[in-house]
Amino acid sequence: MTPTATAPAARTQAENLDQLASVAINVGLGLRSGQELVMTASVDTLPLARRITEQAYRAGASLVTTLLTDDESALLRYRHAPDASFDRAANWLYNGMAEAFKIGAARLAIAGGNPNLLSNEDPDKVGRANRAVSQAYRPALELITRHEINWTIVAGATPAWAAVMFPNDPPDEALARLWSAIFATSRINTPDPVSAWKSHDADLHKRSAILNEKRYSALQYRGPGIDFRLGLADDHEWLGGGTTAGNGNYCIPNMPTEEVFTTPHKDRADGTVTASKPLSHLGTMIEGIQVRFERGRIVEAHATRGQEVLEKLIDTDDGARRLGEVALVPHSSPIAQSGLVFFNTLFDENAASHIALGQSYSSCLINGDKLSPEELAARGANSSLIHVDWMIGSAELDIDGITATGTAEPLMRKGEWA
Repeated sequence: MTPTATAPAARTQAENLDQLASVAINVGLGLRSGQELVMTASVDTLPLARRITEQAYRAGASLVTTLLTDDESALLRYRHAPDASFDRAANWLYNGMAEAFKIGAARLAIAGGNPNLLSNEDPDKVGRANRAVSQAYRPALELITRHEINWTIVAGATPAWAAVMFPNDPPDEALARLWSAIFATSRINTPDPVSAWKSHDADLHKRSAILNEKRYSALQYRGPGIDFRLGLADDHEWLGGGTTAGNGNYCIPNMPTEEVFTTPHKDRADGTVTASKPLSHLGTMIEGIQVRFERGRIVEAHATRGQEVLEKLIDTDDGARRLGEVALVPHSSPIAQSGLVFFNTLFDENAASHIALGQSYSSCLINGDKLSPEELAARGANSSLIHVDWMIGSAELDIDGITATGTAEPLMRKGEWA
């Protein structure tokens, strides 16, 4: 059943949720008939999770398995668990997810956790717990970063997230404002969200094609707190919008998405970069990030808030100090123009150009999904237990594309495509 064709302004909350669920399954995930779906969601996003489950079965899903998380239960661990608990993860669960992906299951995540959940907890325990999860999830993550399966992420508003974004509003009003922002930036408030997404997807592919034709060897960034040169991986390929996964399904991994992105060379980053937005990482807030790279590796890292968490993050493994993704986003993106800071990477990374520490996407190399780990590394792809995006773009950022002969060409000026 297709959601009702009510005019956007006249839709009820339930109708908007149905539209979002339909877009998530039929456009974002590209679920095929007979395919299993593994979904993760918080208990606060159950109304959306149930609608997505309904749309999945209507699309022919053979089985939908939803794994629920609960913020309050997570906090109880930090309050009462023995110290050794923080070096453990549910390996059996993550191994099960990897096995599900290997036999063809799709992956959908509903983002919407409390950005500040663990901000007052012991950074050492937070870092150890995150590392344990990263190690346990690695087999499943590799299937995702290699785009072996169709996957997508959508957002669901929660009271805790809304309270962080709109601290001066009554809880009900804050939650309503957050839902309104999600519907707007996810193109749900258009007359035909499916058509709107298909048109947007085509535009991102056109931008990627232009960059692939240029074949820049490096990018030069200049802006407030930024003087940075980033080499691109050998045989890199720019992507944007949807992609055909290894299982043959076409999916748009992030909804919303405004980026075109590729793989940088892990050994060719030099200079200073300053974050333009705060980073909410697994329930902890990191603000005022500034790092200095030498020959691809972070040699200095500072934050005005969350310094210890940042240090634990980049000490996860050697690859955590190197870059695995570079993405370009115009300042005119709907998310940037909303004027909101979402404190959620799914949204904030699509408001600004960004870079990601950690694991590379092999799909951003020509024939990369067919290369061995050694061949990927030889082309400059990074390997790590983590993949963490953080935002560096603004209305004052200039980027040049550097050709193979060393010529600099204007690529972005004042945050917009040149």
